[in-house]
Amino acid sequence: MKWRKLGKIFDPSRHVLAEGCSSFAKSPQALVFDDFVRIYFCSQKKTGNGKYLSCPQYADFNKTFDAVLRLSKGPVVELGKLGEFDEHGIFPLNVLRHQGKVFGYTSGWSRRTSVSIDMSIGLAISGNDGVSFEKYGHGGPVMAAAHNEPFLVGDPFVQYLDGAFHMWYIFGTGWKRPAPGADAERFYRIAHAASKDGINWNRDGATIVAARSENECQALPTVFRADGRYHMYFCYRDAYDFRNNRNKSYRLGYAFSDDLAVWHRDDANSGIDVTEGAWDSDMMCYPNTFKCDGEVYMLYNGNEFGRDGFGLAKLTGG
Repeated sequence: MKWRKLGKIFDPSRHVLAEGCSSFAKSPQALVFDDFVRIYFCSQKKTGNGKYLSCPQYADFNKTFDAVLRLSKGPVVELGKLGEFDEHGIFPLNVLRHQGKVFGYTSGWSRRTSVSIDMSIGLAISGNDGVSFEKYGHGGPVMAAAHNEPFLVGDPFVQYLDGAFHMWYIFGTGWKRPAPGADAERFYRIAHAASKDGINWNRDGATIVAARSENECQALPTVFRADGRYHMYFCYRDAYDFRNNRNKSYRLGYAFSDDLAVWHRDDANSGIDVTEGAWDSDMMCYPNTFKCDGEVYMLYNGNEFGRDGFGLAKLTGG
């Protein structure tokens, strides 16, 4: 694969975000229209106890991606009420069109005591071209921890292929402490689920992408089809010391498949990596691939998990 970086296209410090949000534009995800591209992202606002909430909103771009046409006026999906699975944030929001509506699959966050967070996957549906979304049913998750995935699940990426919904997502494989008394860190890997209706999902708790080490964490899978083959990008990091050690922070991984069942990891041929001295010199994370006017693009975040915005790359060869 060969990608050409087009640079950072959105800096949250240069725009007025939703009320209370002052930084970050994490996990950009695209929805293509005839004459513009809507890019959803998650910003953060600080609460009274010093914690942060992730709130999904969007920016509309022209199709040359050099101008922001408009911003959403507030969060496009409301966070959960007291005790609900998405009470403390939604990140990411993955979108796709289906039967005249826009389905939005959410990764809902809630805080815990013994470990930092729990995550589940929800569904919200838009009838106004993705301007706003209403949660499905009574607002509970459509996928949560189960008997064969007893920890968190999140980071959904969904496509409708050949009459069925396919979801690539992550599930937790456990929590571990790097040292006695230290905060526990989460471990997670990529899996696949299928559904006839996009609500009820069949999954088997199987890892589908090989890990490079036992401490590897995989996140945010995104899949597209080109030249008769399926291509997956995702980000991966070490479970420990990833916040301060650039050699253990997020990088982009790559795998391919001919049948959506067996995936072959091939990071050496991903065609994209960090750029020394640039806004993505220490980290690349949270990729989202999409097709627009016959071209394939990739959105992604750089250093500090998207604090300074997101960038764009264009596929130039494969």
